[in-house]
Amino acid sequence: MDPDQFYIGTGKKVVRESIPDFKNLMGIVMIVTAIESIETVIVDLPTIRPHKLAMHTMQKQTLVIIRLRCADGVEGIGESTTIGGLAYGSESPDSIKTNIDKHFAPLLLGQNSANVNALMLRLERSIRGNTFAKSGIETALLDAQGKRVGLPVSELLGGRVRDALPVAWTLASGDTDKDIAEAENMLDLRRHRIFKLKIGADEVNRDLAHVIAIKKALGDRASVRVDVNQAWDEAVALRACRILGTNGIDLIEQPISRNNRAGMVRLNAMSPAPIMADESIECVEDAFNLAREGAASVFALKIAKNGGPRAALRTAAIAEAAGVGLYGGTMLEGSIGTLASAQAFVTLNKLAWGSELFGPLLLTEDLLCEPLIYRDFELQVPNTPGLGLSLDEESLAFFRRDKTSTSIHLA
Repeated sequence: MDPDQFYIGTGKKVVRESIPDFKNLMGIVMIVTAIESIETVIVDLPTIRPHKLAMHTMQKQTLVIIRLRCADGVEGIGESTTIGGLAYGSESPDSIKTNIDKHFAPLLLGQNSANVNALMLRLERSIRGNTFAKSGIETALLDAQGKRVGLPVSELLGGRVRDALPVAWTLASGDTDKDIAEAENMLDLRRHRIFKLKIGADEVNRDLAHVIAIKKALGDRASVRVDVNQAWDEAVALRACRILGTNGIDLIEQPISRNNRAGMVRLNAMSPAPIMADESIECVEDAFNLAREGAASVFALKIAKNGGPRAALRTAAIAEAAGVGLYGGTMLEGSIGTLASAQAFVTLNKLAWGSELFGPLLLTEDLLCEPLIYRDFELQVPNTPGLGLSLDEESLAFFRRDKTSTSIHLA
């Protein structure tokens, strides 16, 4: 390429002599890639069945879709999704939308969308917490930059080492026979051979009998795991983990409160099955402390809880250095959030426990023109620019809650 010619924004050629002060080139690039508007859209999508967790039963899933438009015509798409309003964490769809509109947008409008690192640091300096909202914003920025330079988000995050991810399925009806039949169907379809059971809402002995019966029915054809969502106290967990481990359960996720880290250390040392930290990891610093104390043998990576794909990969680096196994977790996002996670997870050197990116399969509707591809027990991760998606505008318009656009524009 001619060193006196550069391409900026939409690909327009800029010649050195055409710029009065060549030192201002970066300023011109920044103007061309400036963020012009941010739109947040709350979408309610029905689920294929009630999805029972320890703290909540989902009848639908609510997504916050983020559309970030830049001066060069590039649009980045992101998603911020939590579970059960405020039942799971401190953010809800309504708070995510309000905070992005009122607090994030003024910090972002007019800024250089191409410098994802600088923008996320700008948000960190001014906004505490709000990791779900931050994750959606970072996803949109990465999607825009990937489209701009013609690379998948995975390449912006260091480069993929795989093109597909093993995906678990959660059995959450609470009915043993129904769950066994559902698992058998998934095996027959070659869609899933890792199954996680949501327990903790019922009496512990009933939960244990439910899990053991399913493992006995599936045998060695599938990995069976449980997620307790912090529902047990330490004494109950100690007994239950021993029973589960000796009955072939491969993994036990967050059996006790995230605040009882000493108890997690004791359980991890005594349980026959590995203990996985999920709710215990709400930031990268949590991951460091858990690894240092030996409080878990496996970490559940969730971009929403860490504040974005890049932060989740920092947690992964801590785990790898400490010899802690990794599992690609989900907040039951739709296709956009699922692709954001997948683009990060395919860059990991090791993902020994697979992933849980089944969120779109739990929904009856999709917001993409082309649905994600699940086959041979894996999610196929697109290798096209950005996240690798195209929004279905009609579907978005139909399912959006407010039915009208509320973009925040640069003044």
